This record gives sequence, structure tokens and C-alpha cells, in this order.
Amino acid sequence: MASSLKVIFLFLWLLQCGGGNVDVQQKPPIQVALLKEGITIPCEVTFSYMPKYTKFSIFYYWINSLGQKTSICNRSEKVLIPAGKENQTVTQSYSHTFMPSQSTSSTGTYYCKVEWHDTQKTGKGVFVLARGTGYPETSSGWKILVTLTTLLALLSITATVLLLWKRKVLCPRMNQLNILRHKVETQPPPASPPPPPPPVYDCLDLHQVEVYSSLEDNTKNLSPKKSPPRKTPKKKASLEESSDTLYENI
Repeated sequence: MASSLKVIFLFLWLLQCGGGNVDVQQKPPIQVALLKEGITIPCEVTFSYMPKYTKFSIFYYWINSLGQKTSICNRSEKVLIPAGKENQTVTQSYSHTFMPSQSTSSTGTYYCKVEWHDTQKTGKGVFVLARGTGYPETSSGWKILVTLTTLLALLSITATVLLLWKRKVLCPRMNQLNILRHKVETQPPPASPPPPPPPVYDCLDLHQVEVYSSLEDNTKNLSPKKSPPRKTPKKKASLEESSDTLYENI
């Protein structure tokens, strides 16, 4: 059991010595650079203060949009081990700045690779957007801001005027309609209209019998009064009788 534990610890130590304490980081992953200011390739190297890892070489290169690899430069580094910091891990920056050519496009992904005696590490790369000039600050921004502010002010004034007009014009009308509606609702219901008079024909039908009866009464009353004119026949009869008596006498 003890021998197996020794083998495991030895294996772990060999892994650590074989490059477990070294690393390369490149941050940030994206950046914008001006050609006149140069392009900076970030490169942070992590290693242990051990004679095996204090000597290394750094290679800088970039790959364009077509996948073509272009070497930029390389350099060798030898780090002195401070007293009392043996076997400690440290991270140091080895960024590189260079002036690219103005004639060719320098946009692409830039890499940093570090090689030790028995191992090597490569960063994940940094995409650099290279520009000849910066983003110009145009004065149209202020004009747009002033225009938007003016439009907003005009809209707010117009909305206020419309609200005031609505209150002055529409509200009185609504009040009048409400008053009239209230009067109509509070007014007592109208009395039922009187029945229409009976038609003339009905009146005539009702009084027809009475008219005829009155006419008959009048004729009865008038008949004895008119009888005197009818006495002429009696005179004629008396004359005839007298004539007859005369004839008889003769």
C-alpha cells in the first residue's frame, strides 16, 4: 500500500514538472487598434520559479481572414529567481506592440506562443480590428439632439393646448347635456290625453230617432193650425147645396 502511494505521488510530481505550472493567457479577446498608434498583442505567461521554466522563448504571429499565417517577431526570456520564492508560481506580462504596414490590411487574430525546453503553450488569440482612422465625431449629433428636443417640446405644447380646448369647449356641452338629461329624468310623466270627441256620424246616429220624433210632434202640432185654410171646400159644398136647393125649389 505504501509503495502504491509513492508511485501516485511520483506520477503527480512528474505531471507538475512536465508543464502543469505553465500557461499563456491573452485578454481581451477582441480589440480595436489604430494603425498610427500600433497594434498591441497581449501575452501573459504563467510559470514557476524553477530553473526549468525561467528560460523560455515567445513567438508572436497573426492569421488574417484568409487563414494565412504571418510571423511578427520572437524573443527569448530568462527570468532570475528571487530569493525565497523558489518553486512559487508567478504571472508576468509580455505584451508586444508593433507598427503594421499601412498598405495592407492588418485585421486578423494575433497569437502569442511560449516554448520551454520540453513544453509549449499557445494563447487563444486576440481578434484585432485595425483601422486607419478613428470614428469621427460629427457635429450632426448635436443637431439631431436639438431637433428631437424641439419636436418633443412642440408635441407637449400641442397636447396641452388640445386638453385645454377640450375642457373649455366639450366640457360645457357635456354639462348641458347632463343637465337636460337630469331634467328629463326628474320631470313627472305627462297626464294621459283626453279621449277624442266622438265622430259626427256617431252624434247623428244617436240623435236621429229624437229628430224624427220631434218632427212628428211638430207636424201634429202644426196640423190643426193649418186646418182653417182647408175650409174652402166646405164653402164650395155649401154653395153646391144651396144651388141644389135652388134647383129643387125651382
